[in-house]
Amino acid sequence: MLSITDTLIETENRLGAHNYKPLDVMLSRGEGVWVWDVDGNRYLDCLSAYSAVNQGHCHPKIMAAMIEQAQKLTLTSRAFRNDQLALFYEEIAALTRSHKVLPMNSGAEAVETAIKAVRKWGYEVKGVPVGQAEIIVCSENFHGRTLGIIGFSTDETARGGFGPFAPGFKVVPFGDAAAFEAAITPHTVAFLVEPIQGEAGVIIPPKGYFAKVRELCTRHGITLILDEIQTGLGRTGKLLAEEHEGIEADVTLIGKALSGGYYPVSAVLSNTDVLGVLKPGQHGSTFGGNPLACAIARAAMKVLVDEGMIENSERQGARFKAQIESIRSNAVREVRGRGLMLAVELHPEAGGARRYCEALRERGILVKDTHVNTIRIAPPLVINEDQIDWASEQFNKVLTALEP
Repeated sequence: MLSITDTLIETENRLGAHNYKPLDVMLSRGEGVWVWDVDGNRYLDCLSAYSAVNQGHCHPKIMAAMIEQAQKLTLTSRAFRNDQLALFYEEIAALTRSHKVLPMNSGAEAVETAIKAVRKWGYEVKGVPVGQAEIIVCSENFHGRTLGIIGFSTDETARGGFGPFAPGFKVVPFGDAAAFEAAITPHTVAFLVEPIQGEAGVIIPPKGYFAKVRELCTRHGITLILDEIQTGLGRTGKLLAEEHEGIEADVTLIGKALSGGYYPVSAVLSNTDVLGVLKPGQHGSTFGGNPLACAIARAAMKVLVDEGMIENSERQGARFKAQIESIRSNAVREVRGRGLMLAVELHPEAGGARRYCEALRERGILVKDTHVNTIRIAPPLVINEDQIDWASEQFNKVLTALEP
């Protein structure tokens, strides 16, 4: 007789599109940093739904805000006004020092929104000939899964078989300011880049890279768009990862943790110039800026700040990174990261990261492999020292037991 887990996996495999390859753990409950499977086994979540649950699973204050708003009003569309949107605008603008806000639902929608807006800005403000706007992006980027976005991806798994793709994008190496400068033309309207490349394996650019990028964008009248959907809202030990570089983007994209895992919410944060080009009817979303989303996002931002999660991310991330770096294993090539956005890069001869993730699952740790040899680590920002120390012990045991 099949177990509950095996039965549910069989149903998923039979009825679902096979566009994911998850670890075979069937989760049914979460609280804080912990999740439980259908058999009652407990795991430390070290992925946080790709940073969507920075505030921890089922944060009670966010839940209370969601329940309260859900009992009053959930959706009006933007055909009418609601009493939560202006408050959301006010609070997120104050937190991030933004001048204009455009709410959407998913991170990919925020990226698509920014692309549309900067192209329009390029034509109407910068004076680029219509239809010739260029946006520079980086190799190994990850900005989402829509058709427009995968068109400028360099990941063949993401883009293979889905063409034809829209033109208007140039790809340069991440972290190479000279290559970025060489790609600039009078038609360049924007540079879209992640402060840290998350899906690529937590790749951190060289020191001084973003200072040079900011200077070049300012000099050439180019909109700097930072995709902070994974790095933002405390993940790297700062509210926004741009703070590590001492710069400010012209357009910032946030999502994921903006709702603490309760609801799809994203936002484009901008100066007035870029979002100011959008007029009624030119862009929108039925669910974007709905009262339920706004109430949840307001609570998610508040607990992030009030409960010191950003500072905790910086403190616990440094502790976690130092402890993993101290592990003596022939499997480990490099440990990198900022705050609680970490990665363990394994040597190719280590046999791939997937088997290490499966071994860690057996020890009560849930992590994710990426790009064959990389283990991504991103626990909720509410993790404490004892939990870090216990997790480090499990990493030590697995990385030394499976070393080549």
